Amino acid sequence: MHRGSTPLPRPSQLPPGNVLVDRAEALAVLDSVRSEDRGAGVPKVAVVSGPAGIGKTAVALHWAHRERSTFPDGQLYADLRGHAADEPIEPAEVLGRFIRAFGIEPERIPAGLAERAALYQSVVGERRLVVVLDDALSAAQVGPLLPASANSMAVVTSRWRLAGLVMRGARGVQLERLTGEGALELLRRNLGDDRIEREPGAALELVELCSRVPLALCVAAARLATRPSWDLNEMVDALSHERHRLNALSVDQDITIRAALMLSYLGLSPPEAARVYRLLGLFPGATFDSRAAAATVGLSRTRIRHLLGVLVDANLLDDVPGGNYRFHDLTLLHAREMAEQDEVQAVRDETVRRALDWFLDTAFTASGLILPYRRLPAPELEYPPAEPLVFTHPDQALDWLENEFGNVRAAARTAFERSSYRTAWQLVDLLWPLFLYRGHHAERLAVDRLGLEAARACSDAAAEAKMLNRTGLALRSLGRLEEAADEFRRALRIWRRLGDRQRVAGSSRRLGLLERDLGHLDTAIALFGAALDGYRAEGESRRVALTLCDIGEAMIENGRAGEAVAPLADARSLLAAEADPHNQARVLILLGRAHTGHSVVASDLLAQGLHLMRDIGSAAGEALALRALADLARSDGRSEDALRYQEEERQAVARTRIAKRTTE
Repeated sequence: MHRGSTPLPRPSQLPPGNVLVDRAEALAVLDSVRSEDRGAGVPKVAVVSGPAGIGKTAVALHWAHRERSTFPDGQLYADLRGHAADEPIEPAEVLGRFIRAFGIEPERIPAGLAERAALYQSVVGERRLVVVLDDALSAAQVGPLLPASANSMAVVTSRWRLAGLVMRGARGVQLERLTGEGALELLRRNLGDDRIEREPGAALELVELCSRVPLALCVAAARLATRPSWDLNEMVDALSHERHRLNALSVDQDITIRAALMLSYLGLSPPEAARVYRLLGLFPGATFDSRAAAATVGLSRTRIRHLLGVLVDANLLDDVPGGNYRFHDLTLLHAREMAEQDEVQAVRDETVRRALDWFLDTAFTASGLILPYRRLPAPELEYPPAEPLVFTHPDQALDWLENEFGNVRAAARTAFERSSYRTAWQLVDLLWPLFLYRGHHAERLAVDRLGLEAARACSDAAAEAKMLNRTGLALRSLGRLEEAADEFRRALRIWRRLGDRQRVAGSSRRLGLLERDLGHLDTAIALFGAALDGYRAEGESRRVALTLCDIGEAMIENGRAGEAVAPLADARSLLAAEADPHNQARVLILLGRAHTGHSVVASDLLAQGLHLMRDIGSAAGEALALRALADLARSDGRSEDALRYQEEERQAVARTRIAKRTTE
């Protein structure tokens, strides 16, 4: 039962909709799909398809917003980026986002696609949801995201008709160009009736020049809206000229949209807005806020906010929830073309470097606040942000890493492709707190392997060993223990060659964790002992304490609870001097488990550990304490107390807080 006794949140993820005209027929088809009775377990799916710029997203969002009351248990949205300049989003990653939106603790989300899909279906099974899957590339990308519920509905948009979904019962909704009257109505909505009525002939000619394509019409209308003194005929003449220029270069609809984009680009005022437009086209990520934009183009936030507003008003940039901005995929391609055309290579390289330095600086700040004990050296920046992001709390920093994960990953990939290998592996390294606290098991292995490849490319042995540890931990989280052991052994050989005794101890400890996973507890204890000797020789008191906890836990699991008390008591003493409340609570819980046969002492230690876990907001740690208290109550014959602790444990794991703080 994944919901427990605490009601799960109701996600509300739909972005704002846009003006919609002349789509009554498409909306009626969506209404028809919603009203169908397909039987239990058969998803209701509509595929809204059509060429770029035709208004697929506008139709899907308009309908989903209108039907919110029909789906009171939540609205999910994902931009699948099927036709974006970078790679499409993997379904496992989207499933992770959707599951987290229901308040499921990250550490409870499995890594595999099939397991995630099963958990997703168990969460959404009886709920009334609408799921909007925007810009899909294929039926395979969409399939795992469809809610198998007669009470829910998925609306998919794609340039393709996705025959694989239609063959399985989805209803296709193919969008065509607007009618002449519909196109005029879209102009009226953007410009007002007066201008259309003054020049009806020019208005008709304008909609035909835009091929009655909504995106082209909106871009053209945005330019006219900012020039109230312009006659429509002037716009017609300018657009006719631009279409003629592009006629030899592309197909008709592409000409239509590119001509409208070019005309708006050339008409941007002040000219600085055009520079921001083309430079932001080089930004290595899907979305950006004003701070990232300011750092990328080298302007103040005050100035960049104004210029971003100019681009939004010109329909060259979309504002999205959370204070972020993004390009339509066609607009992004145009912005990049303009950067290639109007900026020299040195300026383009500097722009990308500025963006990479923004991510390096911000991720370093976030990582250091979340895990101060890592003691990472500050990255060398060519262009330190003039207005860096300052975090006031570790939770805020962790949320930033989570929200920006896709962008940081894209930045690392961009750095690698540009042979900035040190930047690439450093960005991967700085994502560690996110993986540690919030999982992302399905995504992290590919990211960590990119870091490993980058470390090897820059011939940095220490970085290579560090990334081998990371890939090993990622493989361990996926249950691929033999592969994980191979990575840890490779790292161990490098650390030995480098003479880094503290890192050698860390490799022994990680190999011990694998042996414990395999149930080889005596071998695990021996490896932990080797790690303990290394940490003591290096004066690493915190790591000594954590390894003592590992030894104690392995002894408890090996039926040697009485022997575990001494190392755990030593760990408790050492941790008292550390700013590490989670592990201070963890050792109390382990000590409580070790005091078998001493119910009063065990109960007191577990209660202290539970109290401290609650103080730091660790729902996962709270659940560990409650589970131990339930076990203790059962062994004492207190069945009612055991049931109460079990119920509290279910409530703890259902809450949305920072995920479990596993030791590094």
